[in-house]
Amino acid sequence: MSISATLVKELRDKTGAGFMDAKKALSETEGNVEKAMELLRQKGMASAEKKMGRIAAEGLVGSYVHNGKIGVLVEVNCETDFVAKNDEFKELVKDICLHIASSAPEFVSRDEIPAEAIEEEKRVEMGKEDIQSKPAEIREKIVQGRVDKIMAEKVLLEQNFVKDPGMTVEELIKEKIAKIGEKITIRRFTRYVLGEGLEKRQENFAEEVMKEMNK
Repeated sequence: MSISATLVKELRDKTGAGFMDAKKALSETEGNVEKAMELLRQKGMASAEKKMGRIAAEGLVGSYVHNGKIGVLVEVNCETDFVAKNDEFKELVKDICLHIASSAPEFVSRDEIPAEAIEEEKRVEMGKEDIQSKPAEIREKIVQGRVDKIMAEKVLLEQNFVKDPGMTVEELIKEKIAKIGEKITIRRFTRYVLGEGLEKRQENFAEEVMKEMNK
C-alpha cells in the first residue's frame, strides 16, 4: 500500500525514527501506526542489545531533592560528551532520579544483590505456613517464584517505570539507546531519606513524589 508523508511524519514524531525506518515499519504493518511503533520498538531493543558491549564512560551525575525530605544522586553513563549534553539524555537522567525517589530501589541490577540476602528471603518464605502442607519440590518452586518477585521489586532496572508502568526501567534505557544511538548505563545511585533510621512518624514519600511529578 502507499504510505503518505503525513503518516510517516506522525510516526517519526512519536518515535524519533528516521524517515526510511518509519516508512518501512508502516509498510510492514499496512499503515497501522500503533503496530509500526511496536515494530520499531522491537527492532530498537535488538539494536540496543548489540550496543551494550561498547564502552560508556561519559554521562551525567543527576540529582533531585523532594521537599527537602528525599534526595537522590545517580550516575548515568553514555559513550560521548556530545550525547551527555543532549536534552533527551538530560531528561532521561532526570526521570531516573524521579523514579528512584518514588520507588526506592536498593540495587541497580540483580547481580548486585548479596547471595546471603537472597538466602535469607528464601528461608523466610520457606517458613511461611501457607506452603508447609505442599510437597517439597512444589514448595521450592513457589518459594523461588516469591523470592524472584521480591528481588525484582528491589532492583532499579526491573522495576516498572513510574511514568509508564507498561515498561521497566531497563526497557526505558534500551528504548533510549535505540533512539540516541549510544550505549547508556546506570552505574550507581544513592537515595537519602531525611531522618532515615531515626524514630519518626510514617510518611508516604512515594505518593508525595508522584503528586509532585504530576503537577
